[in-house]
Amino acid sequence: MSAHAPTLEAEPARSEPEGFFVEALARGLSVIRCFDEAHERLTISEVARLTGLSRATARRSLLTLHALGYVATDGKQFWLTPKILSLGHAYLSSTPLPRLLQPVLEEVSAGLHESCSASILDGEEIVYIARAATRRVISVGLGVGSRLPAYCTSMGRVLLAALEPEALEAYLAQTPLRPLTPHTLTDPARLRQELERVRQQGYALVDQELELGLRSVAVPVRNARGRVLAAMNVGVQAGRVSREELMERVLPVLRQAADSLVPLLGV
Repeated sequence: MSAHAPTLEAEPARSEPEGFFVEALARGLSVIRCFDEAHERLTISEVARLTGLSRATARRSLLTLHALGYVATDGKQFWLTPKILSLGHAYLSSTPLPRLLQPVLEEVSAGLHESCSASILDGEEIVYIARAATRRVISVGLGVGSRLPAYCTSMGRVLLAALEPEALEAYLAQTPLRPLTPHTLTDPARLRQELERVRQQGYALVDQELELGLRSVAVPVRNARGRVLAAMNVGVQAGRVSREELMERVLPVLRQAADSLVPLLGV
């Protein structure tokens, strides 16, 4: 889950007809999202602070989730239970994309002896939907469901480059471009130029912008109509694999893998 739990006020503007938006459901989901690596166990007051809900509303939401088995409690603190994974599994089991991607990622990973991942864009972040890992190349453990900023990741830039101009401008207007390392690109104008380059060349290479010591290259995963459905990347340790090797050895394999998926993804 994201390290920054969104408050209820941060939810996107609702366009549904009045009466179709269930406020209690929105509040319950915001409570679930406030648990993450930095907030594994939370009191009612902490949940209220992180979500922007009143203490009474946070309490009702937590007790409902507890009754349904999605959270556990010792009477003071609350934490998520493994049952919460069923919510993510519902997505993975109901869409064919992760199932189609997984064997391809495993083949790429086995051939290159590097970790290979696939993700989609969700708001300001990318979400991992499939992954084949050989070694940890980033300090934060990654797996299906992991989220990372889009602007400073290779898969994120591939996905941002595929956005319509209006959607990209909206993303840049609402997304803080924080410097995660001394190499992170944080100037919106320069990021626009980089995304245009990614769009034209058909890949993104990010060198130690997310984390020092990490390089990655990503390509788009397209359907038969050319629509970008996801991104696929390979991440390597910068001290072990140079930019040149990433381009010459890894990129062609990634491109071939993405091309092999086109006939499987329909139109």
